[in-house]
Amino acid sequence: MAAGVFIVLLVVTGRMHWLGAALAAVVPILKPLLHLALRNIPLLAQLYQRYATNRAQHQSTVRAQFIEMQLDHESGDLTGRVLQGQHAGSALDDLSPEQLRELLKVYRRQDRDSARLLESYLQRRFAEEFDQSDAQDETESEERRQDSSGKMNRQEALAILGLQESASKADILAAHRSLMQKLHPDRGGNDYLAGKLNQARDLLLASQ
Repeated sequence: MAAGVFIVLLVVTGRMHWLGAALAAVVPILKPLLHLALRNIPLLAQLYQRYATNRAQHQSTVRAQFIEMQLDHESGDLTGRVLQGQHAGSALDDLSPEQLRELLKVYRRQDRDSARLLESYLQRRFAEEFDQSDAQDETESEERRQDSSGKMNRQEALAILGLQESASKADILAAHRSLMQKLHPDRGGNDYLAGKLNQARDLLLASQ
């Protein structure tokens, strides 16, 4: 109380600027809060780690040579980033339609999985606009019409379904069913993503 009166007198007599007075008044209030926060840093870190882990468990990841895609299980949002080559490190959401089309042309020549993964994103982001132009930009070979390609390991399968190593048969089936509802071709997905989900489910069930 006495300290507060002293600060007011300094301001009134012009010996202290009002900003300095405000700071001096706030410090005693913030000090115990800062002390409390510092004491609970381990708890705050633990809570953040739990949040990050929980969020990671609700995402699926599909990776190809040039790009990586994530699906948020709750919102159904499909996001991704460029792993290498032109625009490496960039989020797909930050690239213009023209830049994405140029990447698609490159991927179609260099890596089938990257091309089909980018097509999935474009179909999701631009819907009918993509279906009417980009999807018909080049004639696809019979090989590219296959639902999925390449071998998949267990870690990839878990990432695609957004599961942990300890996932049970029920967990696998539930995750597959939930994701198919979001990525089925009739719901804005495509055959490539649906094929990846089926491949991941079959691999994990075979090892149960």
